[in-house]
Amino acid sequence: MSKSNKIFIIVVASLTVLLSVFGSYLIVRLTNKDRIKVRTSVDYSKVEIKDEGISAAVLKAYDSVVVVETYMNNKLYATGTGFVFKEDDNYGYILTNNHVIEDGTSHKVKFTDNEEVDVEVVGADSYSDIALLKVKKEYILSVAKIGSSSDMLVGDTTFSIGSPVDASTYSWTVTRGILSGKNRIVEVTGTSGSYIMNVLQTDAAINNGNSGGPLCNSNGEVIGITNMKLSSSNVEGIGFAIPIEIALEYADNFMNGTSIIRPYLGITMYNVAVSTYSNEAGIYVRSIESSSPAAVAGLKTGDIITAIDGVEVSSTAYLKYELYKHNVGDEVTITYKRNGEEHTTKVKLGSYDVRG
Repeated sequence: MSKSNKIFIIVVASLTVLLSVFGSYLIVRLTNKDRIKVRTSVDYSKVEIKDEGISAAVLKAYDSVVVVETYMNNKLYATGTGFVFKEDDNYGYILTNNHVIEDGTSHKVKFTDNEEVDVEVVGADSYSDIALLKVKKEYILSVAKIGSSSDMLVGDTTFSIGSPVDASTYSWTVTRGILSGKNRIVEVTGTSGSYIMNVLQTDAAINNGNSGGPLCNSNGEVIGITNMKLSSSNVEGIGFAIPIEIALEYADNFMNGTSIIRPYLGITMYNVAVSTYSNEAGIYVRSIESSSPAAVAGLKTGDIITAIDGVEVSSTAYLKYELYKHNVGDEVTITYKRNGEEHTTKVKLGSYDVRG
């Protein structure tokens, strides 16, 4: 190939590259020019931005939620929240917390249409903090859909509906959050003493008056019953709910008239903490019922119980929590101290009827 031919080929190739680059530049410029025209031709004041959030899910549960009013001697004593979870041919059934209706002499509920009617307490249990009410079916506006707390994952969307602070002003308030934790072990102090609850944790805002209301998933299904929050200047966004599966077990017992039977030792007790005067910590046996399981096993007044089946129990709340994991008739090993010396004994658990 001659030198002139080589030069010709190089020139043609260079021109080809330059034309290609220039063509691409023109295309980009024209495209951007069109885009600029499109942008500047839009009147953004007329653009409608729509975010439906969880409104459709809220509507599924909204009309099933009621304000619960507890009266003592015809005077309003306390308010809370509940929700209709079931109905039959004659009645609608409402789940709420025991502490919402406790100590009341009569009770009413208010529906979202502001209809206020009397209700009857079917059953209640302080340890589980579950209560069941019933109302004539004709007043029911909607029945909540029941979901599953066990299917929920930490981080899933949750929302609550309730009547915080002032039921007459803030009834049917909706708050949104996530499932912050599962299987939280929380110590609760109630009128019947301290006890341990296994609960769901959420950061959806829970306030006084929300108690007994539904905690729902993003599909509007109830996964729990809101019942308390951590309240402190150092704490924000920590609320709790009883898993719906636990609540339904108690509701079935109440509806069927089935007694709630729990194991017992037959002792009265109080907490003992390590102090300047004593290095013993545990549960002090204040008295023992005659012929009770504890008496038969050889426990005595003044003993300090420190463990059940090797699990340390530092308070009466934790003792009951470990004890109630067992069935009536089970044999457990109690570790206790007497005069500073550690002992163990086998106790065959007796029973008591929660309904008395």
